[in-house]
Amino acid sequence: MQRRQLLDLTVAAACAGLFSRFGCAVAQSLAGQQIRLIVPFPAGGPTDIVARPLAQALGDALNAALVVDNRAGAGGSIGAEVIARSRPDGRTLLMGTVGTHAINTALYKKLPYDPVRDFTPIGLVAEAPVTIVVNPALAVNDVAELVALAKRSSGKLNYGSAGPGTPGHLTGEMFKAAATIELQHVPYKGSAPALSDFGGQIQIMFDPLQSVFAKVQAGKLRATAVSSRTRASILPDVPTIAESGYPGFESTAWWAVFAPANLPANLTTTLANEIEKIVRSNAFRSKLEPLGVSPKLLSGAAFAEFQWSELAKWGNAVRQSGAAIE
Repeated sequence: MQRRQLLDLTVAAACAGLFSRFGCAVAQSLAGQQIRLIVPFPAGGPTDIVARPLAQALGDALNAALVVDNRAGAGGSIGAEVIARSRPDGRTLLMGTVGTHAINTALYKKLPYDPVRDFTPIGLVAEAPVTIVVNPALAVNDVAELVALAKRSSGKLNYGSAGPGTPGHLTGEMFKAAATIELQHVPYKGSAPALSDFGGQIQIMFDPLQSVFAKVQAGKLRATAVSSRTRASILPDVPTIAESGYPGFESTAWWAVFAPANLPANLTTTLANEIEKIVRSNAFRSKLEPLGVSPKLLSGAAFAEFQWSELAKWGNAVRQSGAAIE
């Protein structure tokens, strides 16, 4: 994947100011229409949690009927393919993720879409760190103690994740490489079964904050670090991995809106402008932050550059892990 491809795809968005005088006409054309926001994961999951308040606010802003359409399967690839094959008319959008647009291209041997060529990037809307959690019965209070225990255990410690190739699994592999330790990966079919197996097969878990926060808050799990650049607002006393002795370490789960490739520049501008207002709003922030998810705004060339860096980072993590799905 070349950086040039990503930047070329954002030329229309960068030049869209030329079309700003048509913004009202575009909004009028979408008014009264039904717009589908494809969520490529099940209802009630982390992606759905981000998508629904965004969909409600965007529908109101455009005076359109915006419907959330959950199309789960294949790590988000089924839903993403729907968008890749849709008409670029602004009426079908995708709530893409770090999985669909950064991890899957390296993880799946036969991905039915190109994460750059087949989409028009509208904008990044939210992110959440991966959290390292341990069983409270384990004599580990921070990252230094976890690393020391792992080195004493000679690879006998197990860590769980929501499945092969998930942000939790790959963050675990990146952490192992950074700390030069051995941990055995135990994949589960989702976060819930992994979380129920603490004290069984696994002693440690890497998982996005919103999945583990309730158990951390209840004292059933101990959070030792988060993978974001800065501390999470809902766990202000938990340090980042970077400040725990691994400078530069950063990985986050993220969510972004995409449209089919070749979306007209005026439509791209209108959607990006309305989504920016929503992401900056206190209403949107109040829905996400109590869950451990932070609004995050990037669009245009900055978003393209971000996606390029994520493709490189997560692709390298997939290759290091040896994970592969047919």
